[in-house]
Amino acid sequence: MTTEHESSQLYAIQTVLFLSGFVHFLLRHVRQNRDNMETKNENSDVSRAEEMKNQANEAFKGHKFSNAIDLYTKAIELNGNNAVYWANRAFAHTKLEEYGSAIQDASKAIEIDPKYSKGYYRRGAAYLAMGKFKDALKDFQQVKRICPNDPDAARKLKECEKAVMKMKFEEAISAPVSERRSVAESIDYHTIGNKPRSSSFLPTKTALAAVVAAVMVVAVRGFATTEILMVLVSVVLGTYWWGSFSGSEVEPQYSGARIEGEEVTLEFVKQMMEDFKNQKTLHKRYAYQIVLKTRQILQALPSLVDISVPNGKHFTVCGDVHGQFYDLLNIFELNGLPSEENPYLFNGDFVDRGSFSVEIILTLFAFKCMSPSSIYLARGNHESKSMNKIYGFEGEVRSKLSEKFVDLFAEVFCYLPLAHVINEKIFVVHGGLFSVDGVKLSDIRAIDRFCEPPEEGLMCELLWSDPQPLPGRGPSKRGVGLSFGGDVTKRFLEDNNLDLVVRSHEVKDEGYEVDHDGKLITVFSAPNYCDQMGNKGAFIRFEAPDMKPNIVTFSAVPHPDVKPMAYANNFMRMFN
Repeated sequence: MTTEHESSQLYAIQTVLFLSGFVHFLLRHVRQNRDNMETKNENSDVSRAEEMKNQANEAFKGHKFSNAIDLYTKAIELNGNNAVYWANRAFAHTKLEEYGSAIQDASKAIEIDPKYSKGYYRRGAAYLAMGKFKDALKDFQQVKRICPNDPDAARKLKECEKAVMKMKFEEAISAPVSERRSVAESIDYHTIGNKPRSSSFLPTKTALAAVVAAVMVVAVRGFATTEILMVLVSVVLGTYWWGSFSGSEVEPQYSGARIEGEEVTLEFVKQMMEDFKNQKTLHKRYAYQIVLKTRQILQALPSLVDISVPNGKHFTVCGDVHGQFYDLLNIFELNGLPSEENPYLFNGDFVDRGSFSVEIILTLFAFKCMSPSSIYLARGNHESKSMNKIYGFEGEVRSKLSEKFVDLFAEVFCYLPLAHVINEKIFVVHGGLFSVDGVKLSDIRAIDRFCEPPEEGLMCELLWSDPQPLPGRGPSKRGVGLSFGGDVTKRFLEDNNLDLVVRSHEVKDEGYEVDHDGKLITVFSAPNYCDQMGNKGAFIRFEAPDMKPNIVTFSAVPHPDVKPMAYANNFMRMFN
């Protein structure tokens, strides 16, 4: 028989057990609800992420690549473990030539799913675009291992292998830099042409003089020795041969523009542009003459060129034109031809991508020959061997001119100045600013530019860097150079007593963009870039003395049915 005390204890124990079980039940119920809510939220995030991805895909199809990147980024924020989102964003970065960002995204896709072939594919494509063929080869080999029966993967791997083999061969046969000779110095354009000059006055006169000399010898000596006769015959024949070829003219069937004598005239340049417009070619003799004279002019310039615009006069700055010759003609239609009264600065990237790069470069060089102060030319990152091999200029030159012109253009591009300063206030450069503070204009003037662009240092950064919205500096989205903020721009301008940075290098929807509190303007002059971006082009007119930028935008004009990258390497055409 239990006592009252024992009953109380038993009741208390039962109560505790009941409450403990109830609490356990409540906790389990809460956990279940929380897990259900988390699962529901996760499912909701996954669903929303897929919705963002689908919207991004539509933007990509519409060639709105920046918008696509923003939408893929939202999808990644909702579900960062989906390799597809990272690979798709990598592809969009590639379309905007942001190869460094593309490599980072593709690498993340591979980290998430090491068997995801598109991750390696996207990264390999970005490496190819940067000219890093060996790194690209490794990725395409991995694609082939994952997809052994994919004919597309096999074809791209084969092309990549060819590119690597060609690169190794070229490295093996190339002479050391110290032993390389100037291509230009081996060319005499006067000797190019098959028809002797119609007037043979000089060789005929010399030959007659030699005959008279022979007659005098016979008259004085009464005889002519064999040796004397041989010398005189050699003089006659040699003089006639030299005179014929040094005064050679182009073939009579050539109906294009001609340079009369040594001077490039406005009439010649107009006729040449009209011929180019009608898809006619310029005779190699005149092409050599233009390029060689331009080389001579550029060689004498410093790495940083100062430009003076008198009060009451104007000056026009154009950005990238990238082989879009018919859009260049439109710029001249809108703004007038280059002249002493209407001077231009073309800010690099004249060639590559567009398939009329030969026409562009010969036109710009011809104006430079005609009147050096009518047009100024700056080097861009595409005025280099590595870019020209990949993006079409080298193949186009080889097709329209000759192999020797490939080497000649590569040499002359090294003579292009790196930057310009207009009226001591406006700094114009193709790419951007520097990885360190304190760079002075004198440092830029001191750069030895007569070489291929290095992968780091001031020259590299001038050609490759881009602005960013955040202050400070960051890694380059291109994988070369850097990104710099408004504070970097402000300090550079203050250090050098400048007002404005004008740069190019990036396609912009409106053809231009103003950044860094109005202290930096990007200008891009190739509308509907690569026939797919849908952007406008722009140029900037400055009026002295206030030198305020007046930005003019324009749309693309029709051109013959020759696609961009038509002369590029096979593997690059595969990805475009």
